[in-house]
Amino acid sequence: METLKVSTKSNPAKVAGALVNVLKESDRVVLQAVGAGAINQTMKAIAIGRGFVAPSGIELVCIPSFVDIEINEEKRTAMKLVVEKRS
Repeated sequence: METLKVSTKSNPAKVAGALVNVLKESDRVVLQAVGAGAINQTMKAIAIGRGFVAPSGIELVCIPSFVDIEINEEKRTAMKLVVEKRS
């Protein structure tokens, strides 16, 4: 399962495109974000991606959870959003 890391500075449309491209090859992808701004960009990307695939009859489902990660030797809590496609 591929993991896409999203930051506050990420372009939601580009993340959505990457999300859809991964879902062409797989049934699910993980989006990982740390902080409110990054989570906001992630949610926008999922909504945009949903719009990309909806005309072809595909529905995106998002399953949120928390995950502990390490950034610069510092432990942080990130949001892990598993996005799955359903026909």
